[in-house]
Amino acid sequence: MGRLVLFLVGCAFSLCAEEMDISGLTRSDTIPKESIQQAPDPYFEGYLQALVDMHFYEHKVVVLVKDHTVWLANLPKNELIEKSIISFIKDVPGVQEVKKLNGVPPKEMEKREKYVNRPKMTGIWFPQMTELFLPLIANPRQVIYSIGYRGGDRVCGKNAVQVSLGDDFPIFRWISVLPWRGDLQIGIEAGIWSVFNIDPPPPNFAGGTELINTDFYVGLPLTYAVNQWAFRLRPYHISSHLGDEFLEDHPGFKRLNPSFEALDFFFSYQATNIFRVYAGAGWIMHSDSSFPMKHYYLEYGSEARFLGHKMYYHKLYGTFFAAVHFRTWQVLKDDFDVTCVAGYEWSKLQGVGRKIRLMGEFHHGFSLEGQFFKRRTTYGSFLLAYGF
Repeated sequence: MGRLVLFLVGCAFSLCAEEMDISGLTRSDTIPKESIQQAPDPYFEGYLQALVDMHFYEHKVVVLVKDHTVWLANLPKNELIEKSIISFIKDVPGVQEVKKLNGVPPKEMEKREKYVNRPKMTGIWFPQMTELFLPLIANPRQVIYSIGYRGGDRVCGKNAVQVSLGDDFPIFRWISVLPWRGDLQIGIEAGIWSVFNIDPPPPNFAGGTELINTDFYVGLPLTYAVNQWAFRLRPYHISSHLGDEFLEDHPGFKRLNPSFEALDFFFSYQATNIFRVYAGAGWIMHSDSSFPMKHYYLEYGSEARFLGHKMYYHKLYGTFFAAVHFRTWQVLKDDFDVTCVAGYEWSKLQGVGRKIRLMGEFHHGFSLEGQFFKRRTTYGSFLLAYGF
């Protein structure tokens, strides 16, 4: 346990090193100031257009510059991506101000007719930079890569290690569709969650660390985002498997098969730059007869991100966050449980892309581990995670 804690703390200090050399969010350390700050508007405009096309090419945003004031036309309806593009341009040295345009002015249309009227993409295969429905970071069953120490869990052991491996694989995204002109995406998710008791009580027949349980997950999320709103419709399957060491240490333990297929629908609303709320409902369509599951469940929560800044040495954006996630399942007699997280995240671009998170977690309510699903527990965790 001590080695694990030292490893995670070491990761935190490595990422935080030289953090004293920070200020507002800029990307000036990666762009040649001398060559563009005094550049004429046409050169500056072409430079900015190339940057936008490089990172957000599927949206075909048009950049106009006058006296180093930048106007952006054809911005996407997805507010998260729109704000990311605006922040990206604001960070360029020499930009005086950034404004949004609804369409391109007629005079500018004449000058840039071929560029403005270029065919706009109707869709993109395997989008990588952005997610339409952002992960629920306080959800203990969020698909993500993570490892951490868990303490005080009366179900899986007072000293345990939790591991998750999983990712969201976007397949195709339709740009500006349906009456609201938002983006629609189909993808596939897959993941596993495992818990190891690193201090099993005697008799410890297996010896050493004891694998308690592993859950396997696969889902097919269909997501849609427009302005501050995002929606997700998801059919999915989860199956659970007790660990070999646990079964060896508990002879005669009756193994059940808590596997099920479900369908859920969630919405998310980005109320401000800082605050997000979400909620959703699900229906368990089928469960294994050895562990029958009643049908409906509700989950909801909120997230806040604040005090964002740029670390010059590491060329990363850093942001504090806090989040809470509530669950109430019919199979748990409609009782509530809650998971709270707080921590710090690092990313290459502001607001979008993959992130490294270092966070603390507190869970009170029911276990999430396989056939221990109906048992009550409370625990705290310290986690290092990677994902959207």
